[in-house]
Amino acid sequence: QGCTQKYIVKNYFYYYLFKFSAALGEEIFYITFLPFTYWNIDHSVSRRMIIIWSIVMYIGQVSKDILKWPRPLSPPVVKLEMRTDAEYGMPSTHAMAATAISFSFLIATMNQYKYPFELGLVAAFVFSTLVCLSRLYTGMHTVLDVIGGALISAVLLVLLYPAWDVIDHLLLTSPFCPLLSVVVPLVLCYNYPKLDFYSPTRGDTTTILGAGAGATVGFWLNNQYAAPACTSENFQLGFPLITSKIVVVVLARFFVGIFVVLLTRRLMKSVVLGMLGYRYKFPIGDLEARRRLEVEVPYKFITYSSVGFSATVIVPLLHELLGLM
Repeated sequence: QGCTQKYIVKNYFYYYLFKFSAALGEEIFYITFLPFTYWNIDHSVSRRMIIIWSIVMYIGQVSKDILKWPRPLSPPVVKLEMRTDAEYGMPSTHAMAATAISFSFLIATMNQYKYPFELGLVAAFVFSTLVCLSRLYTGMHTVLDVIGGALISAVLLVLLYPAWDVIDHLLLTSPFCPLLSVVVPLVLCYNYPKLDFYSPTRGDTTTILGAGAGATVGFWLNNQYAAPACTSENFQLGFPLITSKIVVVVLARFFVGIFVVLLTRRLMKSVVLGMLGYRYKFPIGDLEARRRLEVEVPYKFITYSSVGFSATVIVPLLHELLGLM
């Protein structure tokens, strides 16, 4: 436990393919793809993906700590990742996130953009399958974990799809949206299932719900004040229409946005952790103190709600100021 098992890579193609695929279910992907969709494709598509992602991930993370199914034993399994080894295995949240994001993107765009439905279906299937297989290759999940995660996500998509438009309308128009978007996730984070040992699941869940809360408040504010929106009129998924000018604008939006998002995350981490350290009298480098409920939840929630808000409000305003809309 906790020791890296030595291994020899015999097939570098599979090794790098599945290491990359595993990253498609982690923060590096969420913090790039979801904002990219909001900045460059369609606000409504991005809203639906972020809400589905938040709900699916919360249910998946809580399910892990309620079921308490162990991850594959090592040995005989060789584990290529160690950070998530402290978590339980069932269901695979990588499989849940990949299924939710890829198929919610397909469902949200298939009636708004001109592209072959079969192509979109294959792309969603390939994306989710690669992420699922990566969890087996890296030794982090069993086949049952992965199948269970994908099935749970698929069921949630089917159940939530009829309410998509109603939820979206309430998020944009209800005067209670900002309050509920912050209070409900915070209550869920503070009442997360308790374990006998520390696991990063509570912190990861708080990160996800915080980002979703900040983004949701941003959606509401943008709708109230008629912020510029990227819709099908601004960008089309038709390959013949993609010109060098569009590519330059898309890349400019992305790099400006990612710079602001990463800067927000870095600044808020330092500020919030410093304030909590002062309040609870612990040095910033004290890892054990940072794992305490009264520190971890506000630290991650405030930091990532700021990231979500920045991505949906500050970045679009900056895009407009720079003439990138």
